[in-house]
Amino acid sequence: MKKKSKKQLKFGLIGRNISYSFSKKYFSEKFEISHFDNCEYKNYNIESVKEFSKIVSETKGLMGFNVTIPYKEEIIPMLDKLSKTAKIIGAVNCVTVSKKRKLKGYNTDYYGFKKTIKPLLKEHHKKALILGTGGASKAVAYALRKLKIEYDFVSRTPDEFQFDYADLNAEFFEEYHIIINTTPVGTHPNVEDCINLDYNLFTKKHIAYDLVYNPEETAFLRKAKDNGAKTKNGYDMLVFQAEKSWKIWNG
Repeated sequence: MKKKSKKQLKFGLIGRNISYSFSKKYFSEKFEISHFDNCEYKNYNIESVKEFSKIVSETKGLMGFNVTIPYKEEIIPMLDKLSKTAKIIGAVNCVTVSKKRKLKGYNTDYYGFKKTIKPLLKEHHKKALILGTGGASKAVAYALRKLKIEYDFVSRTPDEFQFDYADLNAEFFEEYHIIINTTPVGTHPNVEDCINLDYNLFTKKHIAYDLVYNPEETAFLRKAKDNGAKTKNGYDMLVFQAEKSWKIWNG
């Protein structure tokens, strides 16, 4: 009797300009090491979120996918359901596809961030500045709330509740000892780009955290480190959020 072959299971990443993607390399290696021969992870590089529905309807065996810039918020109206956490955060980076093609959105970014910043925290780390206001910044804010750390957002186009980069003077750096870059500024190949700050204001009391992981040390991290700050890039956060996504897809 002929042995029945395993069903091909497909996963992927929805985003724009994602050839550099961490996820594809990470999951492809995971599948190879674990001998998940029936699993495949693919990049879905789309110019508009409108192309998303076509991918879901035409991809046979699609079990789930991750979502990255710039669709973490835009994708929400196209989903059938949200987890409680994703609803509160207002951004999605992980989606499950049911047998009936029903889509449920989750956020695993906040989990990855919380898991990786927690070991760095000391008694004086009570307030944080979140640089950027996109989907990733919302996950970071949620994690900080869970850790009981106060935070404020900084934006190039601030509203009445946000600060402008020009506001960030010595007084701010004396009050806020965690500075988190959630923007893509400094990502490869634009490795010399960095957020416009007075980096001399960083001290050994500060944590500089950059969600960017490629390059390993961004200009933002390098300049903060030169002034004594403890630094962390986004690589470990991505690993934790990826493993959490895998658990959700197989839940």
